[in-house]
Amino acid sequence: MAVETVVEQKLGVNTNMKIGDRIRVKESVIVYHHPEHRGKAFDLKGTEGEVVGIINQWQGRPVSANLPIQVQFSKKFKAHLRENELEII
Repeated sequence: MAVETVVEQKLGVNTNMKIGDRIRVKESVIVYHHPEHRGKAFDLKGTEGEVVGIINQWQGRPVSANLPIQVQFSKKFKAHLRENELEII
């Protein structure tokens, strides 16, 4: 709990999302690693998934990840995204 408070204060990371939340991508996000569109541009806008991780610690130390929210969209596809690109459904 103390580490989370330090992360929020020092690194400006304050997420309302938690692991297990259902989300939808609300902004245009282009990825190239989607298993059905490998190597081609694929827009995630409107795609729904589940938050499976929030990256704010590494080996017990606070970190400021550029893309802290890890979302699983299907069995084979996960992506790291920013909180402002997502909405809770």
